Amino acid sequence: MTLSSKPQDLVEKALELSRADGAVVLVDAATDANLRWANNTLTTNGVSAGQQVTVISVKNGATGAASAAVGVVGRSGVDLSSVEDLVRASEKAAEESGPADDADQLVPGRASADWDEPPAQTDISVFSSFAPALGETFAAARAEGSLLFGYAEHSMSTQYLGSTSGLRLRHAQPTGSVQLNAKSGDRSRSAWAGVPTADFSDVDVVAVGQDLARRLEWAKRKIDLPAGRYETVLPPTSVADLMIYAYWSAALRDAVDGRSVFSKSGGGTKLGESLAGSSAIKATLRSDPTAAGLECTPYVEAYSSNAYQSVFDNGLALGPTEWIKDGELAALLTTRQTAAGAQAPVTPFVDNLILDAAPGGTGPSLTELTGSTRDGLLLTSLWYIREVDPQTLLLTGLTRDGVYKVEGGEVVGEVNNFRFNESPVALLSRIAEAGRTERTFSREWGDYFNRTAMPALRIPDFNMSSVSPAS
Repeated sequence: MTLSSKPQDLVEKALELSRADGAVVLVDAATDANLRWANNTLTTNGVSAGQQVTVISVKNGATGAASAAVGVVGRSGVDLSSVEDLVRASEKAAEESGPADDADQLVPGRASADWDEPPAQTDISVFSSFAPALGETFAAARAEGSLLFGYAEHSMSTQYLGSTSGLRLRHAQPTGSVQLNAKSGDRSRSAWAGVPTADFSDVDVVAVGQDLARRLEWAKRKIDLPAGRYETVLPPTSVADLMIYAYWSAALRDAVDGRSVFSKSGGGTKLGESLAGSSAIKATLRSDPTAAGLECTPYVEAYSSNAYQSVFDNGLALGPTEWIKDGELAALLTTRQTAAGAQAPVTPFVDNLILDAAPGGTGPSLTELTGSTRDGLLLTSLWYIREVDPQTLLLTGLTRDGVYKVEGGEVVGEVNNFRFNESPVALLSRIAEAGRTERTFSREWGDYFNRTAMPALRIPDFNMSSVSPAS
């Protein structure tokens, strides 16, 4: 990627030009590579590059930082000759806005050791070992009379964050995924799998293809079931779908205001209270920017302010955080301002999520959990998840690409799709058995939140609220 202006120079120039009482500048330089395929044939591939500059200007009011106003403006295609226009636009936005309810002092300065390094990059060579294996998977699908569709994506985004308070931070973030959909030749049967990766060296697409082929075989026998509560084995991907939404809903401000499942009846929050109910399994939900295989930005990066993040907190260092510890609500998402108001620890958003429900994160695999199921259902993926009630965090959504009937530890056929109604928080109190924690890819949210590690879970009474005609 050839840049018209170095990211570090853009940061320094914007800060030099700033007339605000404080400013934060974020420059994101990214390259992306992708492969796409349909009907067992590669269709397109490509590489793209871009750079985005965001300027956050702070105007202090008569009472200083407590009454500060903020303006945020971001643009692509900015170079040293045009960055002043962006700075002035940000300052104008601050002048036209009222006092910010998350106003605070900017984070004190510190610098990354690699600040002067150029942006990290990716290119099509990231698929050098993956592409031949994908070709093998195509050949196997043709031999079986099935069709493969999907895509593989890899991005390398490098962020440079500078501020008038002295911050000079750099972070390079690789993000990749594969989504593979297999269909029978007559397209009456379908199966899906998603795999997250940092560099594609750990993606065994042949094994993924074999697993999808096995599911297509399962689906040859159709079984109709009515709505109801069923013992259900949730795979790690579906657990991620539900836990990510719970995480995004865990803002301290919303809980204090009585607007969330983490609000206590009569006022206050449920911090310190058990969410595990009578379940013998006391799960721990946590984040850690240094978690192996899930490494993410080790400081706050906020392009806007909302219930769980603040632009004033940009650059604030992040560390390991336990949101739920042994079944007990231990922390909620905070800004410095909301934490101070509630006299709570400062626990900002971290861009990964890990659920440990079996001791030490070890336990049976999804296959082993299925094998010990006497009479129940095996899900493969959820989609179209929407919130029904924030007070209980009741979610609804649909099953997709395979719900299977299990009898005596064996999959005996595919059942119809369902609409479900469940709360991820309520599920934590009803876990009958948990598998080992493993890296997974959320089908619903993986494009926005890539770094998760979850176990498979056995739920004794998962609520399939109605039969769905979706295929």
